[in-house]
Amino acid sequence: MQPLESRIHYKFRNSLLLAEALTHPSLAYESHKPHFDNQRMEFLGDAVLQLIVTEELFKMFPDFTEGRLTKLRSRVVSRRALARFAMAIHLGDYVLLGKGEEATGGRRRLSTLADAFESLIGAVYLDSGPGPARELVLRLFESEIGNMVTSPEERNPKGELQEFLQAIHPQAPIYRVIGESGPDHRRVFQSEVSWQNRVLATGKGKSKKEAEARAAAEALRARVWET
Repeated sequence: MQPLESRIHYKFRNSLLLAEALTHPSLAYESHKPHFDNQRMEFLGDAVLQLIVTEELFKMFPDFTEGRLTKLRSRVVSRRALARFAMAIHLGDYVLLGKGEEATGGRRRLSTLADAFESLIGAVYLDSGPGPARELVLRLFESEIGNMVTSPEERNPKGELQEFLQAIHPQAPIYRVIGESGPDHRRVFQSEVSWQNRVLATGKGKSKKEAEARAAAEALRARVWET
């Protein structure tokens, strides 16, 4: 059994499906095999993930509106969330990249990780069908989906940013107030968030807490650590 199969506790019957799921388009291009990459598998995996998570949330929250269910689903199947799940199983270590993509940090790129994760689920679906695919998804997402029972609302940006960054490196992001303005009864704070000696973003708010949250939200949007 391959190391990745050991990590996800699933053994492929058709190893070619796993190879296809892990082949980034950059390698397919360099090896002149344009039709052997994970893009089609990603397309399938995205649909499989959407259905599994949607069905699970539909059953978990029978009183929730479509809008609330959609927000919950985005916590699990957004590109950022999928990249985080990919990091948890060290999926980036197994992706097959072209030399150029490897040299530019593609192995840690959010889009590469998210695409590979979707492709992996698509490969399991083709290899064994909906049952094993569902079992794998729910096992990998168990903690995230479980948290929704006690905290069904959106998580705070600071917590999400810290979780995402520490999946890359154990150092936590650092916040500091870099400015204040306005009268005492209407103060506006400006906060800065940095990580590994690099400023990620700034944000303003009526309190230090709000300013930090907006800085974190902007950092998640900009993702300057990928550049």
